[in-house]
Amino acid sequence: MPELDSLTDSSISGRRRARNWLATGFIFLTVLIAAVPLALLLIYVVHKGASSLSLSFITKPIPSPLAKGPGMGPAVMGTIVITFWATIMAVPLGILGAVYISEYGHGNRMARFVRFMSDVMAGVPSIVMGLFIFTAYTLTTHKLTGFGGSLALACLMLPIVIRASESMLSLVPRELREASYALGCSKSRTVLTVVIPAALPGITSGCLLAVARATGETAPLLFTIGILQSKSNANDFVGSNTTLSQQIYINASEPFKGAMDRAWGAALTLIIMVLALTIVARVVSSRLSVKAP
Repeated sequence: MPELDSLTDSSISGRRRARNWLATGFIFLTVLIAAVPLALLLIYVVHKGASSLSLSFITKPIPSPLAKGPGMGPAVMGTIVITFWATIMAVPLGILGAVYISEYGHGNRMARFVRFMSDVMAGVPSIVMGLFIFTAYTLTTHKLTGFGGSLALACLMLPIVIRASESMLSLVPRELREASYALGCSKSRTVLTVVIPAALPGITSGCLLAVARATGETAPLLFTIGILQSKSNANDFVGSNTTLSQQIYINASEPFKGAMDRAWGAALTLIIMVLALTIVARVVSSRLSVKAP
């Protein structure tokens, strides 16, 4: 019965191709559905904010809500400074925590506790984190400074960095570790020269996700950094500060056209900053990642 077997195989192959095309079409449709709102959002923000964007917009002081014209210089500087110090605190600590859980903890109680607490911190609302830093730091020092905002953002970034880095480290093949041990390398040297470089692209993406979330946060900053409009403040430890996300909230709450235009311009500026950070992170991760010979 060779003909019957051939027809059966052909029928099975046809059904498999049909299911494959159906699954491919469904995946494409879901991606399209997810991408359309994002594309519409970007188009709308560009349409509303492009007219306000200029060199003077990112350099001049912030005018009063009643005034028209550009000015988001202090907010641009504050966003960079506050996010920078939050990244300096959260990223190294988060990567070290992930290395401990993945490479040294091996499921012991401390590793499980760190993982559990990072999951809990990831679910804490940002406004609660802002209130915590306000109570623990701002009320203690009796000062509204950018560093208080950096602490709040670092607390929000930390669990994202830990979980993303742990996931990427766990994907590194165990054979790479065993090959390094066979060559006489210690565990610490194996982690530094083999495991982390192999997982670096994923770790960079996780850190980028954490930075992007921190850059767009507003609620924790309302309690900790004050509001600075007259001049830029590059010192995160002295004096109040402001950020683009905070100014978007403040200006969008005003009924005046000049304030609304500045809010859209600040939103577009924030998107451009996150996009530029994404490109830089991708370039750095591709250059530092371990490539197969």
